[in-house]
Amino acid sequence: MFKVLIKKSFSNFYWFFIYLRYRLFLGILLSILVGLLDGFGMSMFLPLLQMVSTDAGATSDGMGSLGFLIQIIKSVGFDLSLGVVLSLMLFFFVLKGMVKYSSMIYRVMQQQVLIKNVRLNTLHALNAVHFKYFVTSDVGRIQNTMTGEVDRIQSAYIYYFTAFEQTILVFVYLSFAFFVDFQFAFLVSTGGLLTNFLYKIGYNYTIGASKKFTDESNIFQGNVIQHVAYFKYLRATGMVETYTNRLENVIDKIEASRRRIGFLSSLLEGSREPILICVIAIVIFIQANVLEGTLGPILISLLFFYRSLTALTGMQNAWNKFLGVSGSLENLKDFQKALLKHQESNGLEPFVSLKEEIRLYNVVFSYGDAKILNDICLKIRKNQSIAFVGESGSGKTTLVNLICGLMPPSSGEVLIDGVSLQKLQRPAFQKRIGYITQEPVIFNDSIFNNVTSWAKRTPENEQRCIDALQKAAVYSFVKDQPHSLDTELGNNGINLSGGQKQRISIARELYKDIEILLMDEATSALDSETEKMIQENIDALKGKYTILIVAHRFSTIRNVDSIVLMDKGRVIVQGGFEQLFEQVPKFKKMVELQEL
Repeated sequence: MFKVLIKKSFSNFYWFFIYLRYRLFLGILLSILVGLLDGFGMSMFLPLLQMVSTDAGATSDGMGSLGFLIQIIKSVGFDLSLGVVLSLMLFFFVLKGMVKYSSMIYRVMQQQVLIKNVRLNTLHALNAVHFKYFVTSDVGRIQNTMTGEVDRIQSAYIYYFTAFEQTILVFVYLSFAFFVDFQFAFLVSTGGLLTNFLYKIGYNYTIGASKKFTDESNIFQGNVIQHVAYFKYLRATGMVETYTNRLENVIDKIEASRRRIGFLSSLLEGSREPILICVIAIVIFIQANVLEGTLGPILISLLFFYRSLTALTGMQNAWNKFLGVSGSLENLKDFQKALLKHQESNGLEPFVSLKEEIRLYNVVFSYGDAKILNDICLKIRKNQSIAFVGESGSGKTTLVNLICGLMPPSSGEVLIDGVSLQKLQRPAFQKRIGYITQEPVIFNDSIFNNVTSWAKRTPENEQRCIDALQKAAVYSFVKDQPHSLDTELGNNGINLSGGQKQRISIARELYKDIEILLMDEATSALDSETEKMIQENIDALKGKYTILIVAHRFSTIRNVDSIVLMDKGRVIVQGGFEQLFEQVPKFKKMVELQEL
C-alpha cells in the first residue's frame, strides 16, 4: 500500500528509487545529519549573546525548547565558559563539514550509478523490442532519447535531489526556529507560505516550456539524421539550402523554448529573496514593537530562518531548474514504457544447430490491415541454396526476415527441425545466421574488428580473420594496405569501394560460426566485374551453408539449387533456373528483360 502511494504521489522519486534503491535513503540521511549539525552549531550563538549582554554565565533561559542542550552540557560536568561554547560550536561545524563532504561525494557516486543503469536498462530494452515495432518508430526520438535526453536526466537528478535536500534543510532549520521562538517562527512561516503561491504560476509555465523543448529536440534529431544520410543527394540536387532552412526553423523553435525557460528561471530567482526579506522585516517589526518579543531569541530564530530561507531559495531554484529538464525525464519514462510494452518474448527450447530443414507452414504476415505474405508453405533443406525472386513488394525480404526470427508471423509457423521458431531460444539460432544486405554494415573501426566483431587479438583469431578474408576474395586488398588488418575503414567504410565493403561484410559472416547465410540484394549496387567475383565466392560456399538469396539480378542465381518466384505475397512456383525459364512465362520474361 505504501509503495503504491509513493509510486502515485511521488512518481519521480519512485523512478529514481528503481535505479538507486537503498542509496537514496542513505543520501537523505546524510542531508538530515548536515542540517542537524548545522543547527546545533548555530544554537551555540545564543549562549554567546547571553555572555555579551550580561555578566552572568549562559543559561537555558531564552533558548526555548533548545534549553536541553545547556542542560546536557552542564550534566556532563562542563561550565558554560566562552572557551567551552566556542569549542562546541567549532566541533559541530567541523563535523558538519565532514558529513557535507561525504554527502557530496556520495551524491557523485549516485549519479554515476544512476546514469549507467539508465543507459544499460534502456539499451537492453531497445535491443529486446519487436523488430516490427522498431521499424515503425521515430528514429529521431530514439537517438535523442538514448543520447541527449539521458544526459539531461543527470541534470534532472541533480536538480531534483538538490531540491529534495534543501527541502529537508528547510524543515530542520524551521524546527530549530520554532524551538527557540514559536511565535516569531509561526509568523515568518505563514508569510513565506503566502509568497510561495506567487511562484506556482511560473512553475506551470516552466513545465510547459520544458515539454515543448523536448518535443522540438526530438524533431531536430530526426531531421539531422536525414540531413546526414541524404547529404550527397541534397548537395547534388541543390536542395541542401532548402533542407537547411527547414533545420533552421526547428533550431529557432528550440532556442525560443530555451529562452522562455531561462527567462522564467531568471525572474523567479531574482525576485525570490527580496520578497522573503520583506516578509522577515515586517515580522521582526511586529514581534518587537507589537508583541514585545525579546530581541535575543528573535535574532537566533532569525539566524535559523535565514538558513531556512537560503535553503528555501536553493530548493525553489533547483526545483525550477528541474522543471526545466522535466520534459526530458517524462520523455524517457514514456520511451521506456513503450519499449517495455513491445518487448519480444523468447522461447525456452535450446538450439544447437540446424540438423535437417527449415519449414514454413501456412505463414501469413500483416502490417495492420495490409497483408504482406499470404499462406506461404515452403521447405528449405539444410545446406540447400535457394533464391527468392519477384517484383518489388512481392514479400521477398519480409519472408527472409521471418526466417531469421526478426518478426513472428501473424499466423502459421516457421519451423526449425520441426520446432516452432517462437519456442526456440532465438538468440542462439540467430548467432548461427550470417546476414549480408544491399547496404553493407561497416563500422568505423579496423578491418580486424570489422571482420571479427571485436574478438580478442590472438594468433588463432588473426588466422581465422585472414581465412575469412581469403574466402571473400578481399585479402589481397587488405595485404596491400599500410596497416594490413589494423587499417581503419572510416565512417560507414568511406575508405572502401562498394565491392570492397561487400566483401568485408561477407568475410565477417564467414568468420562467424554460421550455418545459414542470408543475402538480401547483396550485389544489386555493384558493378558487373565485382558482382561476378562475389558470385564465384558464393558458388564456392554451396553445400557448406544453407544459403538464402533475395535477388533482382538473375545472373547471380543461375547456380542455386532452387528458385522461389513470388508475387503479391504468395509463392507462385518453385524450381531450378532452367526449369522455370522453360515452363513459367513470367519468369522467362523477367530473365529476358535483363538480357541474360
